[in-house]
Amino acid sequence: MTPACYAWQRMVARVTLEIALGKDFDYLIPPELEPLVDVGTRVKVPFGGREVLGCVTALLEQSRHPRLKSILKIVGRPSLVTPKVLALARWIAEYYCCAPEVALRSVLPEVVRREKEGWRERLFVRVAPRVGEMPELTPRQEEIWRVVEEMRALPLKRLMALTGATPQTIRRLEDKGLVTITPEVDERDPYAAELILPTQPLPLNEEQARALAAITRAMGAPGQAAPEKSAVFLLHGVTGSGKTEVYLQAIAHALSLGRGAIVLVPEISLTPQTVERFKARFSSGPLQTLVAVLHSHLSAGERHDEWHKIRQGRARIVIGARSAIFAPVEPLGLIIVDEEHEHSYKQEEAPRYHARDVAVVRGSRENAVVVLGSATPSLESYYNARRGKYTLLELSRRVDQKKMPVVRVVDMRAEARRERGQMVVFSQALREAIVRRLERHEQVILFLNRRGYATALECPLCGYVAKCPNCSVALTYHRPQARLRCHICNYDAEAPLECPQSACRNPAIRYAGLGTQKVEHVLGKLFPSARICRMDSDVLQRKEDYRRILGDFKAGKIDILVGTQMIAKGLHFENVTLVGVIHADLSLHLPDFRAGERTFQLLTQVAGRAGRGEVEGEVFVQSFTPFHPAIQYARRHDFNGFYEQEIEFRQQLRYPPFSRMVRLLFRGRNEEKVAFFAEYCRRQLEGLGKELPDLVMAGPAAAPLARAETFFRYHLTLRTRQMTKLSAALANLLPKLPLPEDLVMAVDVDPVTLL
Repeated sequence: MTPACYAWQRMVARVTLEIALGKDFDYLIPPELEPLVDVGTRVKVPFGGREVLGCVTALLEQSRHPRLKSILKIVGRPSLVTPKVLALARWIAEYYCCAPEVALRSVLPEVVRREKEGWRERLFVRVAPRVGEMPELTPRQEEIWRVVEEMRALPLKRLMALTGATPQTIRRLEDKGLVTITPEVDERDPYAAELILPTQPLPLNEEQARALAAITRAMGAPGQAAPEKSAVFLLHGVTGSGKTEVYLQAIAHALSLGRGAIVLVPEISLTPQTVERFKARFSSGPLQTLVAVLHSHLSAGERHDEWHKIRQGRARIVIGARSAIFAPVEPLGLIIVDEEHEHSYKQEEAPRYHARDVAVVRGSRENAVVVLGSATPSLESYYNARRGKYTLLELSRRVDQKKMPVVRVVDMRAEARRERGQMVVFSQALREAIVRRLERHEQVILFLNRRGYATALECPLCGYVAKCPNCSVALTYHRPQARLRCHICNYDAEAPLECPQSACRNPAIRYAGLGTQKVEHVLGKLFPSARICRMDSDVLQRKEDYRRILGDFKAGKIDILVGTQMIAKGLHFENVTLVGVIHADLSLHLPDFRAGERTFQLLTQVAGRAGRGEVEGEVFVQSFTPFHPAIQYARRHDFNGFYEQEIEFRQQLRYPPFSRMVRLLFRGRNEEKVAFFAEYCRRQLEGLGKELPDLVMAGPAAAPLARAETFFRYHLTLRTRQMTKLSAALANLLPKLPLPEDLVMAVDVDPVTLL
């Protein structure tokens, strides 16, 4: 051993590189960088013949590798990844069976990982401190000076636009010592243009007060140290029960303790209403703080600036979608997961983490209180509450004694018989209810979780159905473009005017099924004087469209709002007195054990949009299977009844929450090769039964969505109660399998869908 081969006294940094290699590498820390390098520091290092970025994951006194290369430079200050978040990324890599560098990339936004700082700088003109007498000015200079003096500071470009002045003219004011012109960071705030009016805490009813007291007790009192152990709470509150007010007052308590908070909301529920309520509550007063917002609709620059507000400690409250769980809030006192049952909290690409479960782990590691809130909790969370793993808090009634909406289930089989087999978009009862609401100048929401005009193009003579050439699904017809589109791979083609089959050429081809476009079209014919607006991903092309439409609806400029699931949750409009569910069966018969649960949750959530004002709400649910338990329990707002019958089914078949599940998904363009490798993989996994006696394997078999984006898909599921042990075994075994180059295998721990 020689001194040249080994480094001592914190001279070595272990670095996870951004390139996918599955292991860490040791580098020497140059003496001039020693005070600046810590766990979580982003660095640039030499690797092979190139320079790559990475993150320091450990500091060592020595390395067993000789001839270490040195770190080239530090990227970003302070350390961008906090040690606590870095440890969380390590846990994600182990539990969700992915490479450490993949997990590390997920905790830091791509725009923050870049080598060059992403701040935007602009020239600002500011009033300079007066020294001596006022210099003599020309009339033009006097005019410009008055504008600067009144505004005190403004961007140079804005001053030029207001006065018509050239940069040279403004520079002459600088020469006279009246102004300074300097480059400054100009933060991009996605909500800067909005007027936020401060609000005060609302009075709580008995149930709300009891829930808040339990949450604040778990956080501790001012002057006390942080609790040694976090309590996870499940806040089960019916729609309109005031869960958000409990969240707001709990956050205020966390701030009073000097701790921050993270609020997770599903992407589709991240509405201007939600953000406005949180910003308004903490925009002034002794607990004033910036509220940072993180979600996919932000530009890269906005995301960069919002993230750094958090890292610098200026924003102590973070609202965002699933990736916001990694926000660098320190110290962290409270994590809220609103609509905790939502499947959008599950990441679809590696690392396939579930933000709700990561929230529970982060809360445990950082001694923060975690509140999971929902009107329709996931069966897993409610099961944990029943067993005492979580503390159950109940809000059983709406605030201000408002009644739950009356839900009426319409048997569409009878409607179809009445119309002699013709497609019925609106039942007679729903049509009459819409007329009554329009006459009283009340608003209506109509929900159909399927976009486009028609779901299939069919030939009644030869049976031809227009299918996607890349996926095993029928193409959806879109009007007025007259296009056929695949909603999986985005394949697009012109809609034919006759049957494409050369032996048929029938001009009487027809469109089957319906989507939101057709609902909007039929509404226009039935109610020509009504102001109708559709809200789905085809309409929302720009990030401001969502805010604009909801703003118009709130202002009463829209009578009927038609949309997909993005209008089903998180909206509070007091003039909405009628909700119609056009086709309640869409998700009910999918080949997925969670189909009933998903349907119950969606119906309950969309029904909750009605009757939030003074007028009692009414909901019409149109269904071809009206007596299905999911629909009947939703009609009665009976979550406990649904839970009891559904949990019995899960227990009999040993589905979650009575076991944990891993889904292995195999994809390739040669179906025989995919099927062969899936079967080979099963045989290799059979040996795990010795370590996991309760292991149950199902498959391999073609996935319900058998082909997507030209890839054939097979899957294999494993179930056990010992998930940590199974994850470790899979992480050890799967990399050793000889995966063919043209095949892809994905490991999905705790999957939320089996399609």
